[in-house]
Amino acid sequence: MNYFFPQPPYLLLCAGLLASLASGLAFQAVLTQSVQDWSKNRSTRSLANMRGFNLFLPFLGMAGGSCFFLASGVEIFGFPTRLAYAIAVPMTAFVSWLVWSQLGKILVQLEEGGSAALDLDSFR
Repeated sequence: MNYFFPQPPYLLLCAGLLASLASGLAFQAVLTQSVQDWSKNRSTRSLANMRGFNLFLPFLGMAGGSCFFLASGVEIFGFPTRLAYAIAVPMTAFVSWLVWSQLGKILVQLEEGGSAALDLDSFR
């Protein structure tokens, strides 16, 4: 009997990629909406405090999808499943922590100096 479906690492590779992309689009939409609302209202609530559950959930989806994608990619090269996840989980957690902390710093810069503070062309 022939089996025509892709093997589990390939299926998880595609699922992780699609989960990361879908969560990334949701993350972009929530972040854009939060910054636009803050820009219009200039409320007392700071931008750095807007990193709440509404923004963290899509970010967690991106991180989880990336972890599955990375682990499946390592598994495709013949590594055992436990070793693949032992590599992917700490790497994903560390990179996610770095990105989340950098997001907080960028939001503080945006709040203090406006969009001109993020202009990379001004560093000539």
